[in-house]
Amino acid sequence: MRKLLKLLIISLIAVSCNKAKDTVNKGGEAVGETATEFINGISEGVDNTIDSKIVISDELKNKGISIGKYYLKKDDSGNNNILVIYIITENDFNGALTFKVFDKRDAEYGRQKIEVSGKAGEASYYDVVFDSRTDIESKSTIKIN
Repeated sequence: MRKLLKLLIISLIAVSCNKAKDTVNKGGEAVGETATEFINGISEGVDNTIDSKIVISDELKNKGISIGKYYLKKDDSGNNNILVIYIITENDFNGALTFKVFDKRDAEYGRQKIEVSGKAGEASYYDVVFDSRTDIESKSTIKIN
């Protein structure tokens, strides 16, 4: 009888451990999925917060100038005042582009001019370095003329 009781107790413990293990595994999977979704959500949130809109003039569009990817970099003082922008030239182009930064109330607070030179069908990254006091805010608009 004692052996039967011991066998029954061991069986119950084994079944309980397997159920606990399954529960822990499923719980771990859920936590892992939630953590991944949370981290992805944070990244997307950060991407959206620093998203500035680029507006290129019709005159430049007619000259075959367009843009691809762009992003902001911080300078040594920690301000987002460096715009890294991929400029595409569909036609031969050699000239100056003026970049103006506007806040959400359409007040200008940064301006910089760069020289762009490219043959038809070329593209290149350019750094547009604004004054160190220009900290490009989230939801700013950058107009290119």
